[in-house]
Amino acid sequence: MVAYPERRFDDLARLADLLVGPVVPAARGLLGARLCAGGVSVRITEVEAYAGMAGDPPSHAHRGRTPRNAVMFGPAGRAYVYFTYGMHWCVNVVTGPDGEASAVLLRAGEVVEGLDVARARRSAVRRDADLARGPARLCAALGIDKSVYGRYLLGDGPARLRPAADPVPAEAVSAGPRVGVTGAHDVPWRFWIAGDPTVSAYRRHVPRRRGADPDRPA
Repeated sequence: MVAYPERRFDDLARLADLLVGPVVPAARGLLGARLCAGGVSVRITEVEAYAGMAGDPPSHAHRGRTPRNAVMFGPAGRAYVYFTYGMHWCVNVVTGPDGEASAVLLRAGEVVEGLDVARARRSAVRRDADLARGPARLCAALGIDKSVYGRYLLGDGPARLRPAADPVPAEAVSAGPRVGVTGAHDVPWRFWIAGDPTVSAYRRHVPRRRGADPDRPA
């Protein structure tokens, strides 16, 4: 079991308040938080903000509500899980007021509980720092799949988001462009803990040539 500070419920209330606000501060505030699922706990070290229909072309909700992205329209605190490249799951935390789509992609983290379980799921990985380094690897290490879609992350469900035991100070946070997006390339809405070895590598989107294999998430 993962141990949390004594003020856990007060901290959860503050986290809930953060998530109903604008997506960029919510993304920054999620650094250092823990996501627990499948017997593994990961400390979040890298995130990306997506503002939905508010002029953010890379967002899955940019063109409006669909069956795939419906959970992005709220309420805040729920999980938006999607499948990419026909083989990978990625998980986002829904943010903002109900009815306005926005979400934070959890890009990378450090496995802090259940290391043996994460290693078994990611048996080809040599370094522990790479177990959840990238959004697809993070989901694989935690065993997250479509069954988590729409679940409330601040409750006691199969995936549980908990506040940082020690908030990440502002001077330890770096910001820059999001990875591999097809538009708004230079918007600095990716946030990460500076110098952390679990942070994924930056890659700017490069259009695929016909017949080429698609780039895969880190």
